[in-house]
Amino acid sequence: MATAIFARQLSPRQSVALLDGATKLGAKVLVSGGGRCNVTNAVVTERDFWGGRSTIVRNVLRRFTVSETVQFFESAGLGLHEEDGGKLFPDSHRARDVLNALMSELSRVEVRLLSNHRVQAVARHDGRFLLSTSQGVMRAQRVVLATGGQSLPKSGSDGAGYQMARTLGHSIVPTTPALAPLILESREPLHSRLTGVSHDVALTVWIDDRLSIRLQGSLLWTHFGVSGPVVLNASRHWARAKLENRDVRVTLNFLPASTFDAVDTQLLGLMDSRPRASMPTLLAGLLPAALADALVAHLGIDRTLGAAQIARADRRRLVHALVEWLVPIVGTRGYNYAEATAGGVELTEIDPATMESRVCPGLYLVGEVLDVDGRIGGFNFQWAWSSARVAARALAGR
Repeated sequence: MATAIFARQLSPRQSVALLDGATKLGAKVLVSGGGRCNVTNAVVTERDFWGGRSTIVRNVLRRFTVSETVQFFESAGLGLHEEDGGKLFPDSHRARDVLNALMSELSRVEVRLLSNHRVQAVARHDGRFLLSTSQGVMRAQRVVLATGGQSLPKSGSDGAGYQMARTLGHSIVPTTPALAPLILESREPLHSRLTGVSHDVALTVWIDDRLSIRLQGSLLWTHFGVSGPVVLNASRHWARAKLENRDVRVTLNFLPASTFDAVDTQLLGLMDSRPRASMPTLLAGLLPAALADALVAHLGIDRTLGAAQIARADRRRLVHALVEWLVPIVGTRGYNYAEATAGGVELTEIDPATMESRVCPGLYLVGEVLDVDGRIGGFNFQWAWSSARVAARALAGR
């Protein structure tokens, strides 16, 4: 939608048709951000993205910035406001209004909207493109693939764009779910006692016994495992390592930025000051009460004993669990629950100045179909707006 709008804005004389397999456009917009649509973030840099090449991502982002995104939506009648973490949401708190703004702009600039036209194949023929659709064959001088990845396939992004790009000569970096909840081992059901509990933690992803990335944020315990922003961000790193058959583990620090020695000293102080208090009671000053009780029980420590009766070995086991609990991950919840896709069309096969294919002239690729995935917080939407604008400028220049 953004590419079509920008292309017509910049070059009103060129004919632009927008083909979508769905009867109604924008399903993914409507479900994003909990139904509020996190349009972008106050600060977006290449460091907020994984996959691909950071220099390419930086160059694209600089060609259509956050401030320009805000101006675009304001000109379409949609004001945005900033919330925690720099997230920018519509003032109305309604994803529907984001979609309405885009649909209104499509109409205003007279994009030819062809819904219920699922593109089944794209081929080059005599310097032009032939598009086989559910409604027949169409011809075009230039084609933009803005098909998304594989996340939330019911919204329309079912991975079909990858096959189209592959047929036209592109390499596809193998894909995995990104920004997906994680499923935990059912034989160690700490999570089943904590469903609905949310708190801040630090997660560390270790790959081949080396620290790969450390993330901090809110974690949500669920009936199947864990979710929340910090888990969603970590999920792609775990999934990529598994895809590559590498040894990967994730550890959780219930007290972010605290070390073993610091927590041990703090706990000893609490035990000395309240020798008769149970361990869950003491920990409730540091953690949510339900978590404190469940963690002590999970470690097999007698919850009825007073602090003075806790053995040194049990105390140290508890401290170790508090700062480096091994998260027993068995998988992600998959593409049906993922908010993004990691992997996609190889970025080096795209000219970042135009988003045009280096292997198939006249083909442009934007958004999530490329090997770029951002952390949670509006970054993937900004990649969509920025890459769309770059492609539109190139289309207008042609």
